[in-house]
Amino acid sequence: MWLIILAVLIFIEIITLGLTTIWFAGGALVAFVFSLFFDNLLIEIVLFLVVSLLLLYFTRPLVVKYFNPKRTKTNYEGIIGKEALVIVTIDNINAVGQVIVDGQEWSARSATGNMIEKGTKVTVQNVSGVKLIVS
Repeated sequence: MWLIILAVLIFIEIITLGLTTIWFAGGALVAFVFSLFFDNLLIEIVLFLVVSLLLLYFTRPLVVKYFNPKRTKTNYEGIIGKEALVIVTIDNINAVGQVIVDGQEWSARSATGNMIEKGTKVTVQNVSGVKLIVS
């Protein structure tokens, strides 16, 4: 029974590539190995669930991080940490200021609240709505 479950879960993983059912396949494999030596269905089911959930919780984030490095950052994620040029003096009190980052104009505000003069190079710290927070 565990081999059939294992095969079905691997087949589903191959079709979907969602990195979800593979962890349950690992649980099925452990339950199968246990069933070769002992005949206790309750323990097999508990092993299946515990191993599956542990694999899902602890190893999935690592696998996603290291095997999916080609994930494209969205526009704002890619801008954080980049250098920008102030093209309109940034003044938080008067709610004005613009910068250019990668050839695109953005409204900007100072992270510290201080005025930043036109022509100053700044670093993008964060994005708040459609405004860049710079320092």
